[in-house]
Amino acid sequence: MTDMETQMLQVFRVPTRRIPVIRILCPNPGMMTGPGTNTYLIGSTRRILLDPGPDVPAHRQRILSMLGDDVLDSVLVTHTHGDHSPGALAIRHATAASLVGLLPSLNSQHQDETFVPDLEPQDQQVLKIADVEIQAIYTPGHVGNHICWFLPDEGLLFTGDHILQGTTPVILPPDGDMAAYMDSLRRIQRMRCDRLAPGHGQIIDDADGNIQGVIAHRLAREEKIFNALQTSGEAMTVEALVRQVYQDVSPGLWPWAAKTMLAHLIKLVADKRIAHDEANKEWKVIQADG
Repeated sequence: MTDMETQMLQVFRVPTRRIPVIRILCPNPGMMTGPGTNTYLIGSTRRILLDPGPDVPAHRQRILSMLGDDVLDSVLVTHTHGDHSPGALAIRHATAASLVGLLPSLNSQHQDETFVPDLEPQDQQVLKIADVEIQAIYTPGHVGNHICWFLPDEGLLFTGDHILQGTTPVILPPDGDMAAYMDSLRRIQRMRCDRLAPGHGQIIDDADGNIQGVIAHRLAREEKIFNALQTSGEAMTVEALVRQVYQDVSPGLWPWAAKTMLAHLIKLVADKRIAHDEANKEWKVIQADG
């Protein structure tokens, strides 16, 4: 296979009505990244790059090759995890593009410390670049600084790790917050987007159905956790709960499932449905009086 053929296997044109969108797949497949991180090149002549991915030279060269002689105006990021934003700095050095996104909060983990934005957009702020308008939609949950980016003219929402194709994201406290994640899901559900362009996986055509499916999945998992505690009648650790609640997940993924489990438990405490024994690292159902 030639280099050109290999490159074309990583580049996909997203069907749109007016605004050109190209999906460029980063060669970083893995347990947490699926087929790899999606980078999106948006517009024509004066363009936008969304989620440059990790700083992988082959991926960067593919991006610059697809850009050609066009001007890269801005690099937008959905969030600053290591598979989404570290490539921004080298792209900026090569193109002089502006960097747009939110800095991580102070209690964040596994964040890209090289990303320093020229602009931290306000919630619902619309950026106009050439003939493209793209809107920042704050969607905390996966992490506190997560933004989805919306192309109103196309009904297309770039979801980063907020919604993925074929799986659901890890919610890792303290920066990951299940209550905020659910609120953000309902927020984008009210937007009535047509399609979703995720950070990992293929374009999702049924936006409403997919969003509702993720909401239903998370609510069902929460009830399964609560029911496990209620049936036990005893206080349980996260590890014991994971073995009982995540039997549908490969044991190799249980350490990651435990992180999202913790986010659910924190939400259940906030909802006053369960209590946390911090000394013993156990959780139990709050029994109703009488």
